[in-house]
Amino acid sequence: MPIFAFAIFLSAFLLFQVQPVIARYILPWYGGSPAVWTTCLLFFQVGLLGGYAYAHALVTFLRKHPPMQYGIHLGLLVVALFLLPITPDDSLKPTGAESSPVKGILLLLASSVGFPYLLLSASGPLLQHWFGSAFPGKSPYRLYSISNLGSMLGLLTYPFLFEPLLPVTKQTLLWSLGFVIYSFAAAACGLSYFRSARAAKTDPTEGDDSAKDSPAPSWRDWALWISFAACGSMLLLSLTNQMCQDVAVVPFLWVAPLSLYLLTFVICFDHERWYQRWFWIPLAAGSVAAVVYLINQQFADGEIHLGWQLTIYLSAIFLCCLVCHGEVVRTKPSPRYLTGFYLAISLGGAIGGIFVSLIAPMIFEGYWELHFALILLVVLSALTLFRFHSRFPKRIFVPIWAALSIAALGGLQYGLVKHLKDTREGSLAASRGFYGVLRVYEMNTLTPDVFKALYHGRISHGRQYLTKQFRKLATTYYSLESGIGAAFATHPAKIKSSDENLHVGVVGLGVGTLATYANSGDRFRFYEINPQVEEMARDHFTYLEDCKGDEQVVIGDARISLEKEFREGESQNFDILVVDAFSGDSIPIHLMTKEAFELYLKHLKPDGTLAVHISNLHLELSDPVRTICEDLGLHASRVAHDPEDDNYHSYYSDWILISRDPGLEDDLFDKGFLSEWDEPEAKEILWTDDYCNLLQVVVW
Repeated sequence: MPIFAFAIFLSAFLLFQVQPVIARYILPWYGGSPAVWTTCLLFFQVGLLGGYAYAHALVTFLRKHPPMQYGIHLGLLVVALFLLPITPDDSLKPTGAESSPVKGILLLLASSVGFPYLLLSASGPLLQHWFGSAFPGKSPYRLYSISNLGSMLGLLTYPFLFEPLLPVTKQTLLWSLGFVIYSFAAAACGLSYFRSARAAKTDPTEGDDSAKDSPAPSWRDWALWISFAACGSMLLLSLTNQMCQDVAVVPFLWVAPLSLYLLTFVICFDHERWYQRWFWIPLAAGSVAAVVYLINQQFADGEIHLGWQLTIYLSAIFLCCLVCHGEVVRTKPSPRYLTGFYLAISLGGAIGGIFVSLIAPMIFEGYWELHFALILLVVLSALTLFRFHSRFPKRIFVPIWAALSIAALGGLQYGLVKHLKDTREGSLAASRGFYGVLRVYEMNTLTPDVFKALYHGRISHGRQYLTKQFRKLATTYYSLESGIGAAFATHPAKIKSSDENLHVGVVGLGVGTLATYANSGDRFRFYEINPQVEEMARDHFTYLEDCKGDEQVVIGDARISLEKEFREGESQNFDILVVDAFSGDSIPIHLMTKEAFELYLKHLKPDGTLAVHISNLHLELSDPVRTICEDLGLHASRVAHDPEDDNYHSYYSDWILISRDPGLEDDLFDKGFLSEWDEPEAKEILWTDDYCNLLQVVVW
């Protein structure tokens, strides 16, 4: 048994560690969007389904031919060894011109890690079948708990061990070495199975009368397995999406939810006694109520502490998925039907992933798949309790729980409908794509202060007042008193002559507010990864239309565009380069690395100013920026602007202005812009393309 336990544990460890490893590797290639992780999970869920289907077919059609089972799997493992390492080739990088990155991500994953992942996916059910055949009478289901424990550890060790200690290129190489070790362990398991089958002259389970007498699963069992598995998958993905949009696209916020999801499998498959409806269903109902309350605080004035937000989201994932998987395990079949059972679970997981990643963006204008998944959970739970009640009519508590489920559905519907109504109130336009949900609101209608605002999730990405007096006013984070106002006021060209023309680059368009700083003859070049943002900016706001200078919007990831321009011999020679790209409230980390800053300098004039916007609810970004500046010999100054209470046109903003010239700090001081750092010395946090860890800057 030890070799089976080791092989299954290692395969599961590798199976789930490759997910954050490869997603982290390609995250900068696709703009740091939360959808990168969702798309990766879709691929891995479908890959898991493919692996389970392969194992099920191998066992079903070759049950009486153990040598062929062993030979086919061993041969495929040898083929997979020739496809290592799994490091994606740079030629697979997107060009920035793709209409949808989803297809590119799926093809990239298929070519780099697809085949080894497929074989690892098959290991759980296939090796458990081999174990059940080699050791008749011993239940293989506890090996499934070992499998999920390995999966959970594979995930949890990533953000706390592998990511902080190893660059991503070494992570892919180390994973490839682990796959080699697994291949030898799987071969040893197959040899044990082959010997036991040869001694019995056939598959040992053929002579297991208890297995033969076990009833085959009914269509209701299959429907329940698939439905609950799909519901759990939808809850995992939709709640993870919500967290990443509101906080940051960081591996920890990928790993923690998926680890809790796997922990529910460990608990449920270890023994039936761990899942008790009377205990877990009320807790799950409470967590659902907390999630509904939290999403209804989307536009509240106050900010719920990050710790409480994560606690609510993670608790809901754990408790709701425990109910889903607990109900599945209550009806698990005889080990004879093991591979089919696992195939149904993986099919449900893939259906949930396909719905969240592919279908929901086409049919919903917002992240309404979370609402759908919560309602589905309540409906499935109610139906299951009704089925249980029909079998045990004398149990009093079951109809009580059924009644409570119906009441919970009514309360849930009220809370979710309220959120939908509040989200749509005042909304003029909405757009959903790979990079998130955009919505334009008109606020303070029928008052002199009426304005339009663009929201990405719950974060404002700019506003414009509609009255003639304030229509061309630089608002929110971009007022004349803010860091960007300071960048223009203290630029050497403007100090010498206010008529001097400027060439300005801006990473991140928003509603185009920065175009208000353009004078006749100035050139403003905006880099925007999301084409829907430009559509919103031109259709509902007039900053670009009113621009006095020349404006141009370059669609595509800013780093890819800037690298391409420099490679083609075209340095932009910006006077001012503004880095102001956010996805919701999260920061695309590939725009905040040493290599990114080196690229910015190549496009900046010797006396130019690099302005980096670091305002954030949950991340303290000044330390990595200051450390990069020290490493590159640059001079960084802080401009933090906190407007007066009656100045509702402006938001609090925090900017870092960077220059090769130390005199910039004196100019900022003379004009009253300079702010002190919170700490006199920056923490030594140096982010590179190969290594960065957002946990270092999270404000708990």
